[in-house]
Amino acid sequence: MDGEGMHRDSLIYVAGHRGLVGSAIVRKLQTEGFGSLVTRTRSELDLTDQAAVRSFFARERPEFVFLAAAKVGGILANSTYPADFINENILVQTNVIDAAYRHGTRKLLFLGSSCIYPRQAPQPVSEECLLGGPLEPTNEPYAVAKIAGIKMCQAYRRQYGFRAICLMPTNLYGPGDNFDLETSHVLPALLRKCHLAACAARGQWSLIVEDEKRYGPIPHVFRAHLSAVCAAGKGRGHGEMAPSEALASEEAVVSVWGSGRPLREFLHVDDLADACLFLMRRYDGEGIVNVGTGKDLTVQQLARTAAEVVGFKGKIEYDREKPDGTPRKLLDVSRLHGLGWSHRISLREGMVKTYQWYTGGSSRR
Repeated sequence: MDGEGMHRDSLIYVAGHRGLVGSAIVRKLQTEGFGSLVTRTRSELDLTDQAAVRSFFARERPEFVFLAAAKVGGILANSTYPADFINENILVQTNVIDAAYRHGTRKLLFLGSSCIYPRQAPQPVSEECLLGGPLEPTNEPYAVAKIAGIKMCQAYRRQYGFRAICLMPTNLYGPGDNFDLETSHVLPALLRKCHLAACAARGQWSLIVEDEKRYGPIPHVFRAHLSAVCAAGKGRGHGEMAPSEALASEEAVVSVWGSGRPLREFLHVDDLADACLFLMRRYDGEGIVNVGTGKDLTVQQLARTAAEVVGFKGKIEYDREKPDGTPRKLLDVSRLHGLGWSHRISLREGMVKTYQWYTGGSSRR
């Protein structure tokens, strides 16, 4: 038993266990020997349904809850579906937090997001910056929902003594990430774009077709470009080309949203899962805790790293008509470091592992 009373046989509910974060938390708990895990798919339990959530908690009565269920997405998704982002996230977190309190959960961990902080927050961003200024407009509905979750946890702690802690992770990536080019975040989108463009430059249209089956439709404009690269002047349609012919084809180009100048911080999701278990065991404060690496890089540097990891040799261009989002978003992780935790997986190592997962264990070079 540890300081927070969490035993190897404690009944633990991981909400959102199929998502990027939830699946990593499940892997971590299983690795650490926690054998009494409760999970439900969305078809089995709709977390937006208050009655269903209360019934689930009344029946299962989990002792510990990791609330990782959320509707997430990149700039395009947030801009296109703002009502869905604020509505679904508020419903899910409200139902789970309230039901956990009502049915005797001993401790709940709520996962927020670094987008809760003001667009122009001083860098690096400390936990005290919350509600200190206007939010980034491109993801404001999602951020408002997450801020509501934080305040709900704090309110239930103050009024009822409910032990709920709040973690604010930076940008995440890793196995199980979303590679849909319409809804994904920047890192997985760059890995996929570079992979597809590299396949086109080598004339490997069959790998592009396979990728589309596994990870979703390729936007028409990008698909047309890949097709042109694959078949450039060879008269072979979309078939495979000989390596020498592929090398002579039109140079592949990867287009990146915005100027490439914004700075971003990235944390491998397995590191986040490790931090979640660490804090569930050892932290019981009302204050939110940032979880990140304390290091950032420009989107241009990220794009170059993605190209190197994939083996893409073509051009990277920047579409300045598209939004940049927040200029910089680096978290101050001094509170987390003071508690005794720091990340272990470097960005390049994590991107290599993520690309290997994405391609099914093979770089396909």
